[in-house]
Amino acid sequence: MTHTSSNYLMGVIAVVVASFLWGTTGTAATFAPDVSSLGIAAVSMGCGGLLQAVIAWRYIVRQWQALKQHRALVLWGAVNVAIYPLAFYSSMRLSGVTIGTVVSIGMAPVAAAIIERLFDQQKLNTRWIMSIILGVFGVLLLASAKPQHSGSAEMGSMSQWYNFFGILLGLIAAFTYAMYSWLAHRLIQRNVHSRAAMGSMFGVGGLLLFPVLLLTGAELLDSTTNLLVGVYMAAVPMFMGYLLFGYGLRSIRASLATIITLLEPVVAAILAMWIVGETLSWIGWAGIGLISSCLLIATLKRKPAPTPLPAAVDAPASV
Repeated sequence: MTHTSSNYLMGVIAVVVASFLWGTTGTAATFAPDVSSLGIAAVSMGCGGLLQAVIAWRYIVRQWQALKQHRALVLWGAVNVAIYPLAFYSSMRLSGVTIGTVVSIGMAPVAAAIIERLFDQQKLNTRWIMSIILGVFGVLLLASAKPQHSGSAEMGSMSQWYNFFGILLGLIAAFTYAMYSWLAHRLIQRNVHSRAAMGSMFGVGGLLLFPVLLLTGAELLDSTTNLLVGVYMAAVPMFMGYLLFGYGLRSIRASLATIITLLEPVVAAILAMWIVGETLSWIGWAGIGLISSCLLIATLKRKPAPTPLPAAVDAPASV
């Protein structure tokens, strides 16, 4: 295995592990139902982002001039980092863990591909188009497998409005997630170390979320369970997950990374069945199968065809 292919494989594995960690957030949040979605978002990404900045401070100091030179990318990335969890956790609260997760993560590859097409002029070949179609169709099937609850007509209408706004927030989360992934990758391409790029973006994003935490996070101190949920969300999926994600972006494209994160709704659905007690129909399992096919198509690198050797030139005959 060459050094380049080894880096590619390690990048894919890093994003896969990060996706598994992120897939636990929806189930973890159900253990603190009294904490608002904004409070959960602020403590997870806010504290997790500040932790990333603290652990990466040496890299940030070392590349301070480069970060100042590209401060527009850092600030724009931080804004997207701050918006993403607010939209994501609010989407899960309004539409449910399954729909909120699959819309936020499942639509991210489409957003990433559009962003790369607009700003990087990246062409969408047949393999990418097929993987995106399979992934989107898979998450739609997974979302449609959400259990329906009976209730009055008024409650049903209200639930439909909640679901509509939840899906809208999920789309906002998908776009902001793809955007800060692309911005981080752009910083890394400009010779900014991944730890400095992610640490600066998430550190500033954490500072932007700190006022939200002060306003909405009081319930985190109401019980030990709420506090433990907050600590877990900040330390494991947000801090460790994004360290792995930043490592992966060093060697793979942002659109590929976002396609790999389609594993997150799969993990979320499995945990919801196993721990929360939700059920999944055959339609949901079909969605998981399509997502797995999407990941396989997107992550397997086709080996380049060998370059034909030039024809040998006969030496002139001696006279």
